[in-house]
Amino acid sequence: MKNRAIYFISDRTAITAETLGQSLMTQFEGIELERHMIPFIDTAEKALNIQAIINQSSQDNDAKSVVFSTFTDDKIAEIVRESDCIFYDFFNDYVVKMEHDLHQESAHIVGKSHGIGDESSYEARIRAVNYALVNDDGGRLDHYQQADVILVGVSRTGKTPTSLFLALQYGIFTANFPITDSDLDNAYLPKALKPYKKKLFGLTIAADQLRRIREERRPGSPYASMRQCQREISQVEELFLQENIPFLNVTSISIEEIAANIRLARQLDVKQF
Repeated sequence: MKNRAIYFISDRTAITAETLGQSLMTQFEGIELERHMIPFIDTAEKALNIQAIINQSSQDNDAKSVVFSTFTDDKIAEIVRESDCIFYDFFNDYVVKMEHDLHQESAHIVGKSHGIGDESSYEARIRAVNYALVNDDGGRLDHYQQADVILVGVSRTGKTPTSLFLALQYGIFTANFPITDSDLDNAYLPKALKPYKKKLFGLTIAADQLRRIREERRPGSPYASMRQCQREISQVEELFLQENIPFLNVTSISIEEIAANIRLARQLDVKQF
């Protein structure tokens, strides 16, 4: 198994480089990856420093480092490209072709993809994040009429991070509500949720993974026992089926995939502002 350093580099946040690069690298098994995210490489001096770091990694691993980049400054990109590496430039590799296909020159504006850009869209996403925080874990029950979706499930199934991701990424107003032991024992949907049944989406998870997550939070507790986790998962899935609530097993999928499934099931598009 070969060790190889992988770098996600940009003159801005490097989020795009990391997202696309990580997705591509999942298709190649048997490579031990040493990952580095390096944003704001926006001067020649910084680029030369990174060049030296990449060269050292390639030498140490006896294998060329892999670099995924989203530079908009061609001169800085060229400095990094000259490193001892395998270089992939997501912007320029496609922008040149797009300029040809669209018969138009690109703006080449640094940070365009992650800038505020449309202020109304930015403000709407912030409002959605605030909504998710206020309506986390059943904290408020009087704002559900504003929700685009309400996530339900037993404790520690990823409701909160999914709510925040939907809010921040898409501006979707997302509340979440925990299904408790009393709800499961009585096999009914909590009264507060019944008027909003069409907004509900369930999250479930493998019992052994739930046990590991809970064990980190409350080691050795009945709450984290395998028996308790198995019982809760079995009962909550029965409740979802009984109430005809769409649900997803999140055991081995990313938060991005969870969000995509929720948007599809509840027909939630990216909000238009």
